[in-house]
Amino acid sequence: MNKRLFVILLAVLGVTTSAVSQNFIQIKGSDTSVNLVQRLAEVYMEKDPKTAIAVTGGGSGVGIAALIANKVQIADASRPMKEKEYAAAKENGVLAVEIAIGIDALSVIVNHDNPIQSLSMAQVGAIFRGEISNWKDLGGPNLPISLYGRQPSSGTYVFFQEHVLGNKDYSAKMKQMNGNAQIIEAVSADKAAISYCGVGYVFAENGEVHSGIKVLDIDNGNKNPVSPLLKENITNGKYPIARALYQYTNGKPKANVKSFVGFILSPDGQKIVEEMGFYPVSGVYLDNNKKAGF
Repeated sequence: MNKRLFVILLAVLGVTTSAVSQNFIQIKGSDTSVNLVQRLAEVYMEKDPKTAIAVTGGGSGVGIAALIANKVQIADASRPMKEKEYAAAKENGVLAVEIAIGIDALSVIVNHDNPIQSLSMAQVGAIFRGEISNWKDLGGPNLPISLYGRQPSSGTYVFFQEHVLGNKDYSAKMKQMNGNAQIIEAVSADKAAISYCGVGYVFAENGEVHSGIKVLDIDNGNKNPVSPLLKENITNGKYPIARALYQYTNGKPKANVKSFVGFILSPDGQKIVEEMGFYPVSGVYLDNNKKAGF
């Protein structure tokens, strides 16, 4: 059995750290980050065969809950921890430390046949709140809009609700999907669809945007829509739905956990972040990472 299959099996079986070795790292959380962190873990384990790393998804809320319960060494999250989560962690003797490992440009996607090329933040929010319900009201075809989104345990669901819907409720008509791949499949099959996903998931294996979808340009009310697919729009802050991808640890990382996170933030690790379709850590996130010892 190869090492990757071994650590995935450990995660599925719920084997604890002490049951394996001190060099076992269990990571759980964000479905947006899961493929990225699995790839980082694979490369790291090739460099350090003594360390075994199991990476599973389930959503940011699931990962954070596992960290609060002290059941994992690292929680992956595509949203910041909430004050009540920090408080719950502290009450359980867990000091949650935040580390940014990459930047995601949360992408608004429609079916490839939809003629719409761009939307404003206000329009996107109105669509997902159910206030705009037909594409004809946006210059598109006379089709009722089909809404697809994530489930409430998803950090992406929470981030999008806070930053795009203005903390208001999603439309009750939105179909909740289990992950980014399911969203891509659904939007590709539905000419009236609109959804959102991490930028790393809009690309097919050939490096091109999936043939069944279109990634919309988004403007922040300045009538200058920008694409999430261009790195400069993220680094200069022009794309309005960019966010950090986080890892949370219990206290500042030590030993093998610190070594793994250090690898992620190294030039080699950040190159993998870009290869997986995301963007490297920059700006204020670099300063925050210094507080965690990186």
